[in-house]
Amino acid sequence: MSKIPGDLKYTKDHEWLKDNGDGTASIGITDYAQSSLGDVTFVELPAIGDTFNEGDSFGVVESVKAASDLYMPVGGEVLEINEALESEPEKVNSSPYEDAWLVKLKLSSPAELGQLMSEDDYKNIVG
Repeated sequence: MSKIPGDLKYTKDHEWLKDNGDGTASIGITDYAQSSLGDVTFVELPAIGDTFNEGDSFGVVESVKAASDLYMPVGGEVLEINEALESEPEKVNSSPYEDAWLVKLKLSSPAELGQLMSEDDYKNIVG
């Protein structure tokens, strides 16, 4: 069974979002996603200042098995990227919710957070 923290929001594409409470959010991929991918070997992230709409592809996670696009759970502007993942992409496997956040985003519309899944909703998808 995958770990699914209760304080996060989720997407059907297996991204998680943490509302930082200040108009920003941290985004990463779920434990289920990293487990499905296998050993992560490379993470491609956007540039600081890039803007995205909800559903836009914002990067790629590559593993020994496959490459998978990352999809933005909500719209906003990239404020920060997790540069540590450039040299240590395996953190996505070992710490998907803590050390391996991918981007921090300034939310363009905080109301979009209400469209994301709760822990229970996400559990229904991943079983």
